[in-house]
Amino acid sequence: MNDDPLPQPERLDGAPHPRDTERLIGQEAAEAVFVDAWNGGRLHHAWLLTGPRGIGKATLAWRIARFVLATEPPDAGGMFAPQPVPDLSVPEDHPVVQRLASGGEGRVRNVTRTFNEKDKLRSQIIAEDIRDLNGFFQLSAPDGGYRVVIIDDADLMNVTAANALLKMLEEPPARVVMLLISHRPSGLLPTIRSRCRTLPLRTLDAGQIGLAMEQAGVSGDATALAALSGGSVGGAMRLALLGGTGMYGQIVRLLGSLPQMDRPLALKLAETAAARGKEDQRDLLFVLIDLALARLARTGAQGAAPQPEAVPGEADVLTRLSPSPHQARVWADLAAEVSSRARHGLAVNLDPAALVLDTLLKISKAAPR
Repeated sequence: MNDDPLPQPERLDGAPHPRDTERLIGQEAAEAVFVDAWNGGRLHHAWLLTGPRGIGKATLAWRIARFVLATEPPDAGGMFAPQPVPDLSVPEDHPVVQRLASGGEGRVRNVTRTFNEKDKLRSQIIAEDIRDLNGFFQLSAPDGGYRVVIIDDADLMNVTAANALLKMLEEPPARVVMLLISHRPSGLLPTIRSRCRTLPLRTLDAGQIGLAMEQAGVSGDATALAALSGGSVGGAMRLALLGGTGMYGQIVRLLGSLPQMDRPLALKLAETAAARGKEDQRDLLFVLIDLALARLARTGAQGAAPQPEAVPGEADVLTRLSPSPHQARVWADLAAEVSSRARHGLAVNLDPAALVLDTLLKISKAAPR
């Protein structure tokens, strides 16, 4: 367990921080690419870890950091040069592992969103967060080894922060490995992307999500969670911890009542959105409504409901409500409309219960008669 006081804005409450996750599941191919570069003495100074949110990019970044700091580089030279390594594993009792767990490893720097002068978490990574790395770069590793920078996530850098990072990538400091985590690499400066080696990660299947959740001590139906999360273990754990499967089941039951909407169930969902101190569940509810509309559109477009079912009976409901490509377009257009309205409404502090009811009424009107 880590008890350092540093802010951890990307951490999911109830799940271990990526720094403390021992095993990376489902990303063996990406790990093998880095290991091959290490063994071949072709270690790039900057790596761009890409893929959907919650599939293990941060876990891989911390796994790489542990490995780089704990392993003798292959370019050490001489007749006693280290042998090639098979993977990124580091023994749990290694001093580097212990220092990282306690927040006492000075050779790694994690750049993420910071708090402003009013103790509010910023929405972006600002230039000062990046420029502070200059002091870190001026320090030399005591053993002559590497230092590691993790930027989580690089998509959140504002323009000045991105330009500050670009200067560092253009003139990289010696024996520093920079790991940029990005969910949307197309949004980064092309010049940043061109100076990094891209390391793509893939989504996970239900079996892999089940293993990852078991490792994290989070329980839930891995098949349903994999369907709802799109193969994101982070998304699956968020759903499990916030009761997302049950919430989605309520949405499907409501859809099943259309075109005559089950009003008591609609009111119950609205109450979920309005509950004080339950903003995470409120936000998840809107995400799940978006997901239901997307699965409706996909059903009509493809002529069959997505498999596997996220909840029992979902396929029958989706097929009945979206029997044709024409209806699929209706659902797709509605999804864009209600998503935009929900974002705007929450941003201007509209009553979330009223916002949910309005959304559900729009869905009811769009259902085929």
